[in-house]
Amino acid sequence: MGITQCNIAHALEKTKYPDSDIYWKKFDEKYHFSCQFTADIIAMNNADFIITSTYQEITGSKNTVGQYESHTAFTLPGLYRVVHGIDVFDPKFNIVSPGADMSIYFPFTEKDKRLTALHGSIKSLIYDPEQNDVHIGHLDDRSKPILFSMARLDRVKNMTGLVEAYSKNAMLRSLVNLVVVAGYNDVKKSKDREEIAEIEKMHELIKTYNLFGQFRWISAQTNRARNGELYRYIADTHGAFVQPALYEAFGLTVVEAMTCGLPTFATLHGGPAEIIEHGISGFHIDPYHPDQAAILMADFFEKCKQDPNHWVKISDRGLQRIYEKLVPVNPVLGRCLPTWCFFMVACMIFVFSLVSRYTWKIYSERLMTLAGVYGFWKYVSKLERRETRRYLEMFYILKLRELVKSVPLAVDEAH
Repeated sequence: MGITQCNIAHALEKTKYPDSDIYWKKFDEKYHFSCQFTADIIAMNNADFIITSTYQEITGSKNTVGQYESHTAFTLPGLYRVVHGIDVFDPKFNIVSPGADMSIYFPFTEKDKRLTALHGSIKSLIYDPEQNDVHIGHLDDRSKPILFSMARLDRVKNMTGLVEAYSKNAMLRSLVNLVVVAGYNDVKKSKDREEIAEIEKMHELIKTYNLFGQFRWISAQTNRARNGELYRYIADTHGAFVQPALYEAFGLTVVEAMTCGLPTFATLHGGPAEIIEHGISGFHIDPYHPDQAAILMADFFEKCKQDPNHWVKISDRGLQRIYEKLVPVNPVLGRCLPTWCFFMVACMIFVFSLVSRYTWKIYSERLMTLAGVYGFWKYVSKLERRETRRYLEMFYILKLRELVKSVPLAVDEAH
């Protein structure tokens, strides 16, 4: 259509499932990797600019491969081989971090804004001894701080990994209660094979480690206002939030928890590694070394027990990190743009970097400004990229159009 196209991939699945390109045939019926990877390649190359949440999403780190970097060269055996999928040094890449809704997620210390009318239902959600499809497990000692987590119940989010790490650490169990909000607690309600496996594993962990009295499992909650107050209610107990994912593209729940004043532990594989300064505004944990993660959390709560100001210090520094976060600039931008264009873009980004925080208002303003910049650049440079676009059209017709036929359509169960 000739319009300026922006590509925003919250998460590219290729890095979430190791060797998913080599063994794509094994998982294609369930995950449709062949179609998904092909669509990603076409979209990111056709786009005029790309927005990512973090720098590591593009190029990774010294220990991990970036999401986009993993698409540079790979092979889907028997289908095709990619030799130059994406150039991670292309100036079309931009980093604009998502944000939390500040009307819902705000510090627990702002008493006049607290949604106290919801405290009754939140208290019931956490402490009501009744066992049902909303919550199972119970907490005997209500004086303990709460270690809290909230995520989808799938393998990558690693909620069962967190429960197992907690279960095996006697000191951590003696110091805090564990409360998780994740998926369903009844396998009959889920139709996702991966979630069903995680539900069964969770029930097995509860029995194996006798977590009754120390663990509460709450089914997924969709009331955003109550979820915001839930973070603050956990903060009132001098608890902490933990995000244990095997890989996390950005980590919006990390931002939400920190915005509410909760000290936060989060995976070092992905976006949280950039959001949190380890030991200062929160803590990095390695989900592949759960014993070490449990020890780190136990040490934190032991220090808080000895000195309550330690909890306050980490909470305050987490809030400071949220409100003072600067946006990094693509270091190759200067080498790729004409001098006048680079100066204009650099000035724009510099101004934004001075005020940028994890808020959706700033996100939308930057998105619209970048759309204007890249639209103007596309117009004045006459960079039509005809060869690339014709190749992508061929790739679409010969490959993607056939691959999508293998992907089943969503069916409305009501009909």
